[in-house]
Amino acid sequence: MSATAARRVLLASPRGYCAGVDRAVITVEKALEQYGSPIYVRKEIVHNKYVVQTLEKKGAIFVDETEEVPEGNIVVFSAHGVAPSVHDEAKAGKLATIDATCPLVTKVHKEAVRFAQEDYDILLIGHEGHEEVIGTMGEAPERTHLVDGAEDVAKVKVRDESKVVWLSQTTLSVDETMQTVDALKQRFPLLTSPPSDDICYATQNRQVIIKQIAADADLVIVVGSKNSSNSVRLVEVSLEAGAKDAHLVDFADEIDEAWLEGVSTIGVTSGASVPEILVQGVLEWLAERGFGDVETVHSVEEHLQFSLPKELRRDLRTEAGSAGPAGSADSE
Repeated sequence: MSATAARRVLLASPRGYCAGVDRAVITVEKALEQYGSPIYVRKEIVHNKYVVQTLEKKGAIFVDETEEVPEGNIVVFSAHGVAPSVHDEAKAGKLATIDATCPLVTKVHKEAVRFAQEDYDILLIGHEGHEEVIGTMGEAPERTHLVDGAEDVAKVKVRDESKVVWLSQTTLSVDETMQTVDALKQRFPLLTSPPSDDICYATQNRQVIIKQIAADADLVIVVGSKNSSNSVRLVEVSLEAGAKDAHLVDFADEIDEAWLEGVSTIGVTSGASVPEILVQGVLEWLAERGFGDVETVHSVEEHLQFSLPKELRRDLRTEAGSAGPAGSADSE
């Protein structure tokens, strides 16, 4: 494009917070309001640097492992879910628990339990080391095999090729996941599919709209943290869909002005764990550099909401340190 071309921003909608992230963040905020500090959170409640820093300022204490939480306190489990062994650790430590696992992740956990009970080998498509994958595999570790992309398919060994099912991490690239599924079906013709799509609706929606925008963009800026799987996927999807360049940033001040050289159209979106204030910061930064013309590009409207965990309606303080955790009831 010519240097004199009009500068514009194509802003993706939907973007940012999904229902599961919104629920998880509010869970920590409400727990702090109801019970006071400290409220411990196992792992990052969601994968976003700003969100974690903001909750820390309000009194949340983030730990890597349950055993780091002093006996008799409250611990919140992150949106990514935990293995059953983590619930056992909390009970042993006389901790009250609030389970902020995204209900869509809980659905995958339940699928893993059911298929394991039916004596299937479970092929879990996901990224090694991701918290969601660790939690899901923990439901049936003796039956679950991690498949980290199509290149892993040849390595998979199962007991009975007629009883194999695939499940997936909820935050993957839809296209990449289906490529892996296709490879699995070639290897295991009798492969069973999950009863419903495991990939999160918000992940899919954000990928769909950025594909539309990327085809017209010289540059795509994705707001999100580097440990956010769905945010990283948005960068990859943008490039695959035709964007000439794409970058992931946590904050506006991470944008390199060199990226703007020769650019007239910039696509902007954000991962499912990103608060809107960060996107607005990027738009303000771009406006100061001549990209003040913002056009919102819409795809679908999102209206899904999840109710808060049941545990928040209980007096956890009286239960902590007595009969064990406040409960591990399924997310509503």
